[in-house]
Amino acid sequence: MKLCEGTTLNLLHLLTDQRHWKLRYSAAGVHLFDRSTGLNILLDEILVPASLYSRAPRQISIALTNRCDLACPHCYAPKSRDELPFDVITKWLAELDTHGTLGVGFGGGEPTLYPEFVRLCKHVVEKTHLAVSFTTHGHHIDSELAEQLRGFIHFVRVSVDGVGATYESIRRRPFTALLACLERVRTISRFGINVVINERTLPELDEIARVAADVGACELLLLPQVSVRGVPGIDAHTLQDLRRWVESYKGPLRLCINEASADGFPICDPLVEERGLLAYAHIDAKGVLKPCSYHETGVPIGEGGVLQAIQRLASEQRERNI
Repeated sequence: MKLCEGTTLNLLHLLTDQRHWKLRYSAAGVHLFDRSTGLNILLDEILVPASLYSRAPRQISIALTNRCDLACPHCYAPKSRDELPFDVITKWLAELDTHGTLGVGFGGGEPTLYPEFVRLCKHVVEKTHLAVSFTTHGHHIDSELAEQLRGFIHFVRVSVDGVGATYESIRRRPFTALLACLERVRTISRFGINVVINERTLPELDEIARVAADVGACELLLLPQVSVRGVPGIDAHTLQDLRRWVESYKGPLRLCINEASADGFPICDPLVEERGLLAYAHIDAKGVLKPCSYHETGVPIGEGGVLQAIQRLASEQRERNI
């Protein structure tokens, strides 16, 4: 089936208008996405002309602020007070929405410390078709904030590194306080648990998964530790043990892993044609576009907007044969 004849395209637009689907075109086919449910449908039998391919990353993450009241040793975010202006963020997101991005993930630092966080989430939901998620340590989500965010967030990711004393030694917050936060998070939207994997947290994965399931999480995102500011990355032995844990896991949670660490894991990737900057990009709190949050360098977003910065970054990557 060929999309350029127009009939199929018009029919798809009619269906998406009725069901609030968002369309994304690529070499993989036509991707339909419903942000309210998180449902994705790939029509891979439709041949999409290259001229119609979506030009923006499928997912964008934005560090709203570098401010955070925790000091986790494995954190990649610089300890500074850099913060992005509200009007700049909304301008970038309007551009990305127009050119095929499906969702934005707000982070930091700690995104709930961003002064206009609630207003920003509401704006994105009301003025764009983007799904809104955010990653948080959770300790600022009280009943009032949960009520303000409800209806304007599609997914929440809560960082939980270990349980009990292990968590408390890393995060410097009571584990019981975290559990109370998770009870409030579950009233906002669907949510998942992020775990940085190292030799301390790996032995507690079974307990982390049990706690996550008990509090109503639907996903466990595994993040093998990356070397940051003198803190070593995950060692080969621990990574191999993580692979064995994943292969033996029989619990109810959906398991996910970041693309950079996916080699050797039993992953399902129906969009192999959309990797790298077509799949994901990150904007830091200084307005620098990067391939991911761990990269130290990138391309500043200028007056030409995000897509121009993506083109420049892609060109630099090709020159370095990345």
